[in-house]
Amino acid sequence: MLNMRRKDLAVAASVGHSTLSDFETGKRNPHPRTLAAIRSALEGAGAEFIERESGGVGVTLRPEVE
Repeated sequence: MLNMRRKDLAVAASVGHSTLSDFETGKRNPHPRTLAAIRSALEGAGAEFIERESGGVGVTLRPEVE
């Protein structure tokens, strides 16, 4: 969706590549500040998170602003 590799996300969020792998496999649980950094990196790459209050939970691509 974003054409972002795990390595790119790790760099953008300032977390270790292995840390992301551990989160994905459930070996570790992220701290709130780490989740915020990952979310910020994804939003910076064009992701838009849809909150429950907005009618659902999910993620989409942010529309490009011209």
